[in-house]
Amino acid sequence: MGCDFLKLAVSGVQSLHPYLPGKPVDELAREQGLAVDDIVKLASNENPLGPSESSKSAIKQQLSELSRYPDGNLYNLRKTLSEKLAVKPEQLTFGNGSNDVLVLLAECFLKEGCSAVFSQYAFVVYPIAIQASGAEGIVVPAKNHGHDLEAMAKAIRKDTRMVFLANPNNPTGTAFDADELKLFMGKVPEDVIVVLDEAYFEYAESVDHPNGVQMLREYPNLVVTRTFSKAYGLAGSRVGYSISSPEVASILNRLRQPFNVNSLAEAAAVAVLNDDEYLQTSRDVNSQGKVQLEQGLARLGYDFIPSSGNFITFNTGVDGVTCYEKLLEEGVIARPVANYGMPSHLRVSIGLKKENERFLEALAEVQGRTAQ
Repeated sequence: MGCDFLKLAVSGVQSLHPYLPGKPVDELAREQGLAVDDIVKLASNENPLGPSESSKSAIKQQLSELSRYPDGNLYNLRKTLSEKLAVKPEQLTFGNGSNDVLVLLAECFLKEGCSAVFSQYAFVVYPIAIQASGAEGIVVPAKNHGHDLEAMAKAIRKDTRMVFLANPNNPTGTAFDADELKLFMGKVPEDVIVVLDEAYFEYAESVDHPNGVQMLREYPNLVVTRTFSKAYGLAGSRVGYSISSPEVASILNRLRQPFNVNSLAEAAAVAVLNDDEYLQTSRDVNSQGKVQLEQGLARLGYDFIPSSGNFITFNTGVDGVTCYEKLLEEGVIARPVANYGMPSHLRVSIGLKKENERFLEALAEVQGRTAQ
């Protein structure tokens, strides 16, 4: 009969399901018999500009060193980033994307007998990390598709060790302002770690949008996570980080794998950190594309959630997966969010002008076929 290895897995892992990423372009090309160049991928909130020239140049210069291990302490990135953010180098913890740091936080501070709070419609990695650690997840119902911070503060129990917040939130794009965050932090016990996920921070345009890094001195129990995957165009390089008190960072770095950021990724990240023009272009393209998609969705009669990120989630009015599959037939990859409890919605990343046009044309075609 053989061994049932699932029974050997720790209890928190036994009922988990693997994270499902967006469909790759090559996979859709094979399935539909389409040319790769005819496919538009707007599923994974990637930067449509592609990597910066500065990052590509830095990677090329580093290629001859591939036979050597990376700098486990990431001195160059640590120094550049600490100066950029005006924080101490010892406040930084690096990961293979910010996703890696989120899991690391759960591994370090959560265990069986503890609980962690997160919002309905929040990033799916939060409940995965919580459950894998053996802790109990407390899901707080969303308010207007976003975080209900007042309810989340009330949901904190004596056994709560961590709260996960995403600002802007994925997949809904909702955001809370600085005053709301400060009011929330004032209600959180000092022994409860608040993880503020700012993966989409660079895209937020509101003047009231909080900067978590600037709040660290006032709230030692705050941990801010950010990434190079979105606005900095390095999703394939997998570089993320957290900023926290030196005490919390010291704990995280005890478990962090020493080479979880490779040398090419570090070089690319350092280069793009100094490339202000690329970052501003990323923001400008996103802002213009957001308006384009909002106007297009409204013209087609779709309700959408106003977004502070580089994506828009909209109500298809039908089964979201069915709409997603019909868009695939048109060579357009969006992202169903039924696994977030939003079965009629799709999330579409904001692309270049031509990509956005292609998506809206495909959506109109699908809409027409559905109405027949």
